[in-house]
Amino acid sequence: QSQLVESGGGLVQPGGSLTLSCAASGFTIDYYAIGWFRRAPGKEREGVASMSDTEVVTEYADSVRGRFTISRDNAKNLAFLQMNNLQPEDTGVYYCAADLGWNIATLDESEYEKWGQGTQVTVSS
Repeated sequence: QSQLVESGGGLVQPGGSLTLSCAASGFTIDYYAIGWFRRAPGKEREGVASMSDTEVVTEYADSVRGRFTISRDNAKNLAFLQMNNLQPEDTGVYYCAADLGWNIATLDESEYEKWGQGTQVTVSS
């Protein structure tokens, strides 16, 4: 049974940093693009960052570009989202997802077949 499990969320002050991890089991992420999405309170889920299976293509939402960095370690079946200079508007539940495809990175959640359960990130003083 394939599964994605996020970890690393928590409470952080504005300007702080967090690194989220996404652990895959039951399948290998080698052939999957990985995406990170978030759902802020009272808002629709939105794409934050994506990286292709080849690690060549990345895409970021305008709101996080320059502050967030997506990465992956295929050998360990892990993906990461490094988040710096966090702001209250970054608060939400963060999800990782996997999209089977070659050399594609997309923030379109309809493209993703596998989803984790999410991890809460709260940015507050």
